[in-house]
Amino acid sequence: MRITKLSIGVFFAFISTTSLMAQTTQDTIKKNEAKNIEGVKLQGQRNKKTETAILQDQKKAVIQKQAMGAEEISRKGISNIEQGLTKITGINTVEGRGLFVRGLEERYNYLLINGLGSPSNNPFQKIIALKQFPTDVVGKLNIYKTFNSNLYADFAGATFEIETLSFEKAFTKVEFGIGVNTLSTFKNDFKISENANTMKGYIGLNSHDKRLPSEVRNDIPSGYRFSKDQSINSFKDNWNVDNVKSMPNTSFGFTTAQKFKAGESGTLGLLFSLNHGSKYRYQNGVKNQFIPLGSSIILNNDLNRKEYSYELESSVLLGLGYKNKGTNINFNGIFLQNSANLIQDYLGYRNNEVQNTQFFRVNQQDISRFLDLQLTASQKIGERHLLKAGASWVINTFSQPDRKIIDNSKPTGNPNEVMLNYGGNNLIRQYLDVNGKDYLSAFAEYSVGLGEKGDKKEFPWTLAVGYNGFFDRRSNSYRFIYGYPNDLSQSTVHVNIDRPQEVFNQSIRNNALYYREDAYSYAFKSNIYQFVNAGYLNVNFKPSEKWDILVGGRVENNMNITRYKQAGDRATDPFRNLTKNQYFVLPSLAVKMAVNEKSNLRFAASKTITRPILIEYMPIVYINPDNENIFGNKDLKNSENYNLDLKYEIFPTSKEMFAVNLFAKRIDNAIERSFITSGNSNGQTITFYNAKKATLAGIEIEGLMNLGRISENLDKWSLGANATFMYSKVTRGVDQTEETDAIANRNRTLQGAAPWTVNADLKYEFKNRSNLTHTVSLVYNVSGKKIYGVGFQKLDNIYELPFHQLDIIYAAQLTKNWNLKLGIQNILDSTYKLDLGPDSLIPVDAASLRMTDYKRGTTFNLTIGYTF
Repeated sequence: MRITKLSIGVFFAFISTTSLMAQTTQDTIKKNEAKNIEGVKLQGQRNKKTETAILQDQKKAVIQKQAMGAEEISRKGISNIEQGLTKITGINTVEGRGLFVRGLEERYNYLLINGLGSPSNNPFQKIIALKQFPTDVVGKLNIYKTFNSNLYADFAGATFEIETLSFEKAFTKVEFGIGVNTLSTFKNDFKISENANTMKGYIGLNSHDKRLPSEVRNDIPSGYRFSKDQSINSFKDNWNVDNVKSMPNTSFGFTTAQKFKAGESGTLGLLFSLNHGSKYRYQNGVKNQFIPLGSSIILNNDLNRKEYSYELESSVLLGLGYKNKGTNINFNGIFLQNSANLIQDYLGYRNNEVQNTQFFRVNQQDISRFLDLQLTASQKIGERHLLKAGASWVINTFSQPDRKIIDNSKPTGNPNEVMLNYGGNNLIRQYLDVNGKDYLSAFAEYSVGLGEKGDKKEFPWTLAVGYNGFFDRRSNSYRFIYGYPNDLSQSTVHVNIDRPQEVFNQSIRNNALYYREDAYSYAFKSNIYQFVNAGYLNVNFKPSEKWDILVGGRVENNMNITRYKQAGDRATDPFRNLTKNQYFVLPSLAVKMAVNEKSNLRFAASKTITRPILIEYMPIVYINPDNENIFGNKDLKNSENYNLDLKYEIFPTSKEMFAVNLFAKRIDNAIERSFITSGNSNGQTITFYNAKKATLAGIEIEGLMNLGRISENLDKWSLGANATFMYSKVTRGVDQTEETDAIANRNRTLQGAAPWTVNADLKYEFKNRSNLTHTVSLVYNVSGKKIYGVGFQKLDNIYELPFHQLDIIYAAQLTKNWNLKLGIQNILDSTYKLDLGPDSLIPVDAASLRMTDYKRGTTFNLTIGYTF
């Protein structure tokens, strides 16, 4: 027997090309029947990371899932995951507060990395700041907007999953980037902590010098008084600030992926990536505060805030993968570090002391480290059986070491000089440490195909049973050291605010000043333990080519133990224990009906939960010098969510899509940020309460269209746009009776929920004479006015106003090896604004309702890469 083998290895840009190539081959065979070809073997390989392939996967999937692959990430000049996710339908990013999905803030999202749970490395955020995660190591981003029982139950907005780069082909890539900002770059007198711009600061090791002094580091706070020598020498970081010229932002990236033969049929893959970047940011604007006083609302704080930030981000990823027929084993080690050195200068009055103009400064470093070690494996057993399992160990820490506050100083009229009185809260050193050294996550799943395969080579029944869960232990420490006067006759000093250290040292030598730790710090220590264990069952039934039905059930146990001390407890008293142990039964249903070859109708229903962000229930009062403190509510409950989705989608071509999605949610015990009057009647406190329930309903409209439909001259243009419109209404809980809208018997929307969001992406793509691709993308997003914080004590709510973001990205493959990306971000340079609403119950005695505003400036980025 003579057998001729025809082997075609191509990357298919379009799914339709598959049938085209197959037809061409059949025609060729017919023309060559005389050659007695007795067998033909057709081999094709499709790149699963192309935009077209991902769109087709979205079309086929039974659950509502969107994705972004390496190709789209590169085309849009995206440098980090957060930036990439904002290009997805209904997703926006809001200044420093993570990602909003369908108008719901970050509290309602969850993150998976290669299918494994991931904790946040920042107590102020629900998930990792995804801007820290470089896209060079990303193979695919998955976004699940409907729940399936194999996902973690912490789901209301979306679950994001990062799939790290797979070992498809060998390459090595080096990238350099530089960026300038119209507000921040080349700014003279840019203020930076004295040790931040050293080599230790550049790699984040300056935080080591800011640790709590050794004299008290391992002891319970007892009012320890530092001696004269200790007050000068035990604090390795000083109060001085350097004035520098801010340089351009820079970035460097190195990624290599290699493949090796392992035996006769196995392959071994190696991935290594190293990235580092630095960024200067300057902001200037108001930071005001309103409180009720008597029969009116007054401007309690009238402040101008200048903020200088020098941020350094580093990441390392090591991946090893082994494949052999049905066996896949992968190891990933991911390390992320972010170091933000921050100077905040406030000028104006506080506490309604209109005639008392003051200057105060915050000098802090936020440093987080995240190490995630993962091992995942899958094994096919015959055609029907598949086993998957994985486990991870995460060490993540966050600290604000030696957060220094110079308070209650008065400008003297001389440049940079202030008059300062020792005592009170005028010199404070804060030490916040949140250590999560034991986060363990695991999953295991067995699936089996039942019945006989049809024409599409799929089993009509697929049964999956599995487990996933995690254990998280956080140890939190919050301590204070104050500067105290020793001789009142020497307690007033004049200092250069940028170089005060020598004056402080001289005062210590003269017995005018000493340091002492706060003795009554009952909240100096707390421990939070969280155990989540869940079993699930999924049944996927495909009775015909038209129907795809996925039914799931999940039983999840949530145990949370908080060990804390409350006001009135002494530091030496034993911890109090607060234990919450809940079981949740969480069904899910997803149905897809193929209306025809190009369109689907989808329905999904599920029950899920929402866990609060760590700072929302951590038992501390986080102190800020502008008297806007954060008080964690340890009694917060998990929200329980009921979700409905109905979606119609059509795919006119392999590169186009239009969809309309109706959704509704009921969130029992919805968590809301609230502004209440401080206990000492000075300033406001941000705290968190459970509403009784919130009802939401909305519509998502999205489309991706080639403009060649309009005119042949526009064939190289495509437009992607989406919009979300949402209604929400809150039923208040027992802790919200003093809320202003409750007193006025007014309905209101859910805190953090935007009534509408809009994203748009206009792309022009062409190939030059060398067949190299050039792409220009114009990307826009905005979300509507929403409640940032619920108002209490007759003050209206605080609203976050729309922020319009417009970016343009040019990406070009210059040669086979060289590529270039040019991005202009925040072209409109909108002003970020928080306003007190106009409907307070008593008159507002102020010329403006503005609370916070600032601009970010426009940023120009250039990145050049070489791949070999």
